[in-house]
Amino acid sequence: MIAADSSSFIAHLKEEIADDVIRVREALINFRLALPSPVLTEILSNHRLPQPLIEDILQIPTLPIFSGFWYRAGVLRSKLLEKKLKARLADCLIAQSCIDHNAPLITRDEDFRHFVKYGLVLI
Repeated sequence: MIAADSSSFIAHLKEEIADDVIRVREALINFRLALPSPVLTEILSNHRLPQPLIEDILQIPTLPIFSGFWYRAGVLRSKLLEKKLKARLADCLIAQSCIDHNAPLITRDEDFRHFVKYGLVLI
């Protein structure tokens, strides 16, 4: 499985032409794309999404949350904050979900680079 961050997935929905969007499309075509739950929440927060598109998005698998997830995500965030690094809550939840599943993350958000030291693989 390969995960996508909302920044790259939304760029895909806007039909942008960029490397990350190409990777999202390839993962979708090959049925390898999964969305961390916070990404699904961020995407569905757009009140302008048409219902047929919402139904299509809901067909994409989500990465299930494993036991102890909230604890691990909290510890991960605390490690970054202790080092005075940017650690938005949603980013920590997305990163921990990917780490738990050994799922590389497609993103254009450079803030995720801080999570690499803790096991996140970026594409």
